[in-house]
Amino acid sequence: MTRPADHVVVVTFVIKDGHQTSFRDAVIENARLSRAREPGCKVFDVCASSDHEIFLYEVYCSASDFQDHLASDHFRTFDETVGPWIASKSVVTYGRLSEGA
Repeated sequence: MTRPADHVVVVTFVIKDGHQTSFRDAVIENARLSRAREPGCKVFDVCASSDHEIFLYEVYCSASDFQDHLASDHFRTFDETVGPWIASKSVVTYGRLSEGA
């Protein structure tokens, strides 16, 4: 029997000039709180390709766990705070078929 695939969320942000440090601090704190407070959050990596582009790789046990993340107080506070700092945002979801070896 095949186990259900984990729910993977990939988010790419482009941050407006002057907000890079504040955004990085806020997103790292959101990731920390997500891992600490959400049992369904298995991975929440924050990466940067430049001062302006931030990439998130998040893995949840299920799509329902991701919806719980979106409803959490820490995420809603993060989302409201950083909204004006974002030039663009892309969100793509996947089903994880295997974990790294």
